[in-house]
Amino acid sequence: MEQGRQLRSRITPIPGLLLFELPVHGDGRGWFKENWHRARMLAAGLPDFGPVQNNISFNAVRGTIRGIHAEPWDKFVSLASGRIFGAWVDLREGPTFGTLFTAELTPGEAIFVPRGVGNAFQTLEENTAYCYLVNDHWSAESQKDYTFLNLADEHVAVPWPIPLESSVVSAQDSKHPRMGDVVPMSGRRTLVLGADGQLGSALRHAFAGDSTVEFAGRAQFDITARESYEAVNWRDYSTIINAAAFTAVDAAESAEGRAAAWSINAAAVSRLARAAVEHSLTFVHISSDYVFDGTAEVHFEDEVPAPLGVYGQSKAAGDLAAATVPRHYIIRTSWVVGEGRNFVRTMASLATEGVSPTVVDDQWGRLSFASDIAPGIRHLLHSKAPYGTYNLSNGGKPQSWHEVARDVYRLMGADPKLVLPISTADYAKPNTAPRPRSSVLDLSGIRATGFDPPSATQRLAEYLKSLEL
Repeated sequence: MEQGRQLRSRITPIPGLLLFELPVHGDGRGWFKENWHRARMLAAGLPDFGPVQNNISFNAVRGTIRGIHAEPWDKFVSLASGRIFGAWVDLREGPTFGTLFTAELTPGEAIFVPRGVGNAFQTLEENTAYCYLVNDHWSAESQKDYTFLNLADEHVAVPWPIPLESSVVSAQDSKHPRMGDVVPMSGRRTLVLGADGQLGSALRHAFAGDSTVEFAGRAQFDITARESYEAVNWRDYSTIINAAAFTAVDAAESAEGRAAAWSINAAAVSRLARAAVEHSLTFVHISSDYVFDGTAEVHFEDEVPAPLGVYGQSKAAGDLAAATVPRHYIIRTSWVVGEGRNFVRTMASLATEGVSPTVVDDQWGRLSFASDIAPGIRHLLHSKAPYGTYNLSNGGKPQSWHEVARDVYRLMGADPKLVLPISTADYAKPNTAPRPRSSVLDLSGIRATGFDPPSATQRLAEYLKSLEL
């Protein structure tokens, strides 16, 4: 052990496998080290992997070998005493499958081993204490998710300092398959919930062909049902995208609707957030302009919520729950248009029938096409943008609902003058939910990540061309 050195990490040929040098402070009594220091190690490059269990493997005999095991969780390995020869083999799907990295470890070194990287060691001294933190709880059942490689595999050819025939090896480790028979460990997957709604359908298109993304409608995963959570092996996932929501704004003002809105938009989101925290997942949650009262002309991501109605209140509560997840993206949208029933489709149908509707002219915002929200979500995930809240609507000049309706009529070949203006106060009916006056979202945050939503007027024209009424 080299005393007095600084904490630092170095990369290896295996992506995500990081070797750390640890400061060790010694005197005549022995030595001391900080074996794991979250803040300092994050600064040195360690992922915030959220360990939940600490294990120690004590090895009395020199030449003891354990491995090669690729486990379905991340681990941080260090020594309390002794010295080892470590061997790590990438057993994940991908171009680095089969890559080998070796190093000697003493108490002055540590290594972060990501999920799916095979881990093995040979003790070079007696009484070696091998310690490791993992971010999931071990169980006998979890071993079925391991991927194994034979210690003597000729393809990888680990250069064991002490020959295998002179080492202490368990019978089980001696029977593991050679490289040609190893099935690579698949990567963690993304789970899209609410996959049958407007945004869910757009997400299916955005992630089409990506086998790592799974889609679940309410029949497959009911976010309000405890049984749905218990049926999922969360260690198989890295990300949850929650596209499920109660969106009947006016119905939320009734007793039955109020309970449903809070159950789906708040209580269920809290449960999803807890699952994300417990299993170190990235959580993508969809917010709404209704969390604001609309008094500000333009809404920024850091504006304090001030919802007017039950729907907005339930969404604001869900946002607060989602924000407790360390790795979260809260996507705030407005005036969503996608497959199925929506304002634009309704106006287009009325235009073809020559109906003269009255549409409010004192609420302002921009349309948000689901076909652009979904790629925006994919962009944030793939680009690893900073976590936090992002406004995501289409761009262009803000319009009133009345102006949008007139554009629909014009593009459908109908007379825009058929669309008559009306104030919110005059339009309101009993049990109508209050709406924010301004729903205009500032888009500088999402644009700073490299995603620039097209203008709403451009997307409106394209949407109407493809519409089948």
